[in-house]
Amino acid sequence: MALTNTWFIRLRARAMTINSAAYGLGGVLLAPILSIIVHAWGWRAGAAIAGMTFLLAGIPLCLTIRPSPESMGLSPDGDQHAAEITEEKHSARPRTVELNVTAAQAIRSFAFWALVFGAGVRNASYHAISTHFIPMMVWKGMSQQQATFLLSSFALLGFISTLVFGWLADNVNKPRLVSSILFTASVSILVLIFGSSIGFLLIFILLFTTVEATYPVAWALVGDLFGRKHFAKIRGYMSVFYVWGSVVGPVIAGAIWDRWQTYQPMLWILVAMFFISGIFYSLLGRPWAQPKPA
Repeated sequence: MALTNTWFIRLRARAMTINSAAYGLGGVLLAPILSIIVHAWGWRAGAAIAGMTFLLAGIPLCLTIRPSPESMGLSPDGDQHAAEITEEKHSARPRTVELNVTAAQAIRSFAFWALVFGAGVRNASYHAISTHFIPMMVWKGMSQQQATFLLSSFALLGFISTLVFGWLADNVNKPRLVSSILFTASVSILVLIFGSSIGFLLIFILLFTTVEATYPVAWALVGDLFGRKHFAKIRGYMSVFYVWGSVVGPVIAGAIWDRWQTYQPMLWILVAMFFISGIFYSLLGRPWAQPKPA
């Protein structure tokens, strides 16, 4: 993400979306191949072949990556180079004005903590539901076979949502887009609470999987607000806080089920958390919420 953020400004969300989608695509392509190898020759052969793949394919590919477009005499997004713009004053494509916010300045801003809170809520809720997805569908009256089908739909629609909203994000207001997705997720949880038929559950999945699209869009928003130079450090500081959401969410969901034999209390909590997180993201477009650049 840090490298992608370095190479793109105007098309940042689109680039990060393709990057994020590649994770899922890699699993779709490589997991079946590895499963065949493991079934035929055992897990040791599978692990050895996977390791050799990293060495023979991963390292050469990494060596082709350059640290920034400027290191190659280029500009982000493939825009006209600065030297050429000086010679040609009337460029057909306007250059993107970039911020330069340090990590210390970022931490003192409302935007930093709003993004941390939003990412923490997103991680906690998404991992809580994805981890408990099949038992949750069984709790709603589905068989395990139906729950497996719904889980496949969950993965596929999440992949599609990521591509669609990531492509859209560079052309719209990103804070409003993420806020709208989180409000939609809040509505989707209400559908899950009150609906039990497979039709209602499919509507829940269709609406809730849009949350997956907020991953690359939110990281593109971090780049928009804080710039390229200190992106990796700022994201690292954010991860110290938001990563606990993915740890705590599934545990709390399991504890609620063990205590009351129902997921309903957890779902009501998620409705409130998504709504509050959506409000935080909607405020990121306000001038007073913006970080002060160097």
